[in-house]
Amino acid sequence: MNPETHLRDITRRHFFSRCGVGVGSMALGSLMARDAALAPKRTHFPAKAKSVIFLFMAGGPSQLDMFTRKRELQKRNGQPIPESFTKGKRFAFMDSSHRNNLLASKFSFRQHGQSGAWVNDLLPHTASIVDDLAFIHTCKTDLFNHAPAKFYMNTGSGLFGRPSMGAWVTYGLGSLCDDLPGFVVLQSGPRGPRGGAVLWGSGVLPTTYQGVPLRNTGDPIVNLSTPKEISPAQQRQVVDAVRELNLKRLVETGDQEITTRINAYEMAYRMQTSAPELMDIQGESQATLDLYGIKDIKETTFARNCLLARRLVERGVRFVQLYDTNWDHHGGPTENLEKHMPEKCRDIDQSCAALVKDLKQRGLLDDTIVIWGGEFGRTPMGEVRESTGRNHHIDAFTMWFAGGGFKPGVQYGETDEFGFGAVENPVHVHDIHATILHQLGLNHERLTFRSQGLDFRLTGVDPARVVKDVLA
Repeated sequence: MNPETHLRDITRRHFFSRCGVGVGSMALGSLMARDAALAPKRTHFPAKAKSVIFLFMAGGPSQLDMFTRKRELQKRNGQPIPESFTKGKRFAFMDSSHRNNLLASKFSFRQHGQSGAWVNDLLPHTASIVDDLAFIHTCKTDLFNHAPAKFYMNTGSGLFGRPSMGAWVTYGLGSLCDDLPGFVVLQSGPRGPRGGAVLWGSGVLPTTYQGVPLRNTGDPIVNLSTPKEISPAQQRQVVDAVRELNLKRLVETGDQEITTRINAYEMAYRMQTSAPELMDIQGESQATLDLYGIKDIKETTFARNCLLARRLVERGVRFVQLYDTNWDHHGGPTENLEKHMPEKCRDIDQSCAALVKDLKQRGLLDDTIVIWGGEFGRTPMGEVRESTGRNHHIDAFTMWFAGGGFKPGVQYGETDEFGFGAVENPVHVHDIHATILHQLGLNHERLTFRSQGLDFRLTGVDPARVVKDVLA
């Protein structure tokens, strides 16, 4: 190292270590009022949407038992699928030499709305909004096991350490909310999704962009409440003291993660008021609670989370992700498709439709993208088990989108006679990511972050396209 440079660095560090608290406090005065990293940012081009609600059905919902009716599959139930479909393909629990027989859906389908969308009879509420939805029936992903496939759908990669879509969106756009995180996660079901917090992590991005899970019981965030014996003035003193210590360290090291830590304390302080108010839905009308199907306002349910999602975007939260688990229907006592699919549909049908209707009647749907889907779909073949089930399937599955400039009443993509693969308009996961970013005014090729000499982006290095045919 050049001796003059070294001396200059020592002098600078010496100055800031002695004077940094005062200088830093002045320099970061505005930062303390609002996290600069989450301040609203300019888009690459005019946006059609400003927020996202992602309804994630963890486990892989069966498109063939919900939204894809195939006459040939019904007609050839129990027969072997032609080898041409499975040759060279890989599956989670069978290989191409173990071709299970075709499995017809056990549920009845009907067409609905002016769009004529096929929906099974287990989803009457979803059927009532099909003309507000854009269905993509030819979604395609690369990974067939749950955790890696969830990483892929949420981060664009099957590897650990990549930023989630919610993190990319808040990095690219900032937040519209002062007293709640820009990216919030809500969970329902008997357990968390496979993959855990990595699914809403910030990866190589600063941690200020990671998702913040809110709990439905107790403190919305662990240890958010102030102990009863601590007065508001005493708490403010503690927050200020910690801020000054962090600030002193920041001006000594220049480590931007310390800025995240400073703002996390400030955000937590503000959230002591905003988060409990958000989670308290007693003020909602009985008509609204009935719309979502909420019978107990304190019970943790997917329906309650859907209402909270509306309340979050109403308050300016940029990205809200709901995880509902137990959509893994292989067969067997706990995964019987015929038995458990009706239960899962009852869990989510009314509240998904209610969310779209509620956003629409409040004028929020125009600039909010609602996404419904999972990490992959299910095979047209059944599994050889003691009861009905289907295997993981990555070649063609269904997702739907509403609001945010998506064209309502669209049925996009066509699959073969069994629903095995796309014969028209396949849509890769990265295409979905590119399309969502586009609606938010972000070019997926320009939304990058450099780390360790590499430029990372949500859509990776492979070509991705905006699916313009599903956009208004």
